[in-house]
Amino acid sequence: MLIPVRCWSCGKVVAHLYDQYKTAVDAGEDPQKVLDDIGLERYCCRRMYVGHIDLIDEIAPFSIAREN
Repeated sequence: MLIPVRCWSCGKVVAHLYDQYKTAVDAGEDPQKVLDDIGLERYCCRRMYVGHIDLIDEIAPFSIAREN
């Protein structure tokens, strides 16, 4: 759904880099090179991006609009 703000293992802030990663990978670049370029060197931080599945578009239709 949403990328976590911090890495679950080491605590490094990683969420602010996700847009750069997603844009580059969608453009056809190699994910390994993109992760190196944006500065994610630890394997624990890299797994946050490689293992992420974006489900927000599939879940959004089931959300309930809250009325005040």
